[in-house]
Amino acid sequence: MSESESLARFSVNQMTVKQLSLPELVSACTDLGVPGVGLWREPVQSYGLERTAKLVRDAGLTVTTLCRGGFLTAIEPHARVRAIDDNRAAIDEAATLGTDTLVLVSGGLPAGSKDLHGARSRIAEALAELAPYAASRGVRLAIEPLHPMFASDRCVVSTLAQALDLAERFPASQVGVCVDTYHVWWDDRAPAQIDRAGRGGRLHAFQLADWVTPLPEGVLNGRGQLGEGSVDLRSWRALVEGAGYGGPIEVELFNEGLWSRDGQGVLSETVRGYLRHALPGGAP
Repeated sequence: MSESESLARFSVNQMTVKQLSLPELVSACTDLGVPGVGLWREPVQSYGLERTAKLVRDAGLTVTTLCRGGFLTAIEPHARVRAIDDNRAAIDEAATLGTDTLVLVSGGLPAGSKDLHGARSRIAEALAELAPYAASRGVRLAIEPLHPMFASDRCVVSTLAQALDLAERFPASQVGVCVDTYHVWWDDRAPAQIDRAGRGGRLHAFQLADWVTPLPEGVLNGRGQLGEGSVDLRSWRALVEGAGYGGPIEVELFNEGLWSRDGQGVLSETVRGYLRHALPGGAP
């Protein structure tokens, strides 16, 4: 298999090389034969939504996901209205960019609250408003469970089981899940939940990152380059593919060390890590 064939499903999430401007990212992807990009709302808004859509379209790139929607756990009514409005805007942005998948980071506990059940219930209530709107725009919502260390401040959905319990209240064409190895690799129940998601047609996105320790202070920006940590990336790919997933494989790394380096060099290294550690038959 040629390298271009091996990279046919590869996508780089914009945060992996956030030091690159959007034109630099597009140029680097073109130079390296990377066919897909996962974009983030803030840099897209800074560059201009329509301008970004034209840039990636003219380069022949596929926008595999848009990150992120969510943060749907607020209690105060005006804050909830603002969150719904912002998520509708995110859905519109995804449609303009030509991606069918908006990744949701659901939100942490509101200040002063310890009610996890209530927070998850409010997510379901928000999805009831957002899912039909997303469907009308040709966009799917992909609930991403985050590692439990983020439950208090970022995402009360910590497991694929919890994500699917929310998603299965809605048609699979509207709401599914995003499987990110960084967040689920530790969970021995995750393989069964991947199978459950596959049988229900709810595997909407798949992301790779490795787990390295010690984690940095703040923990958010500690994702490891592929092959440098504890995650058996090839096995996770086999799991999602065995469950029927044939979509893009997006590498999403938050890492201060990587961001301090030349962005095209980091992207080239990421491509090599993907070929070596995620593909069947890659070098051990």
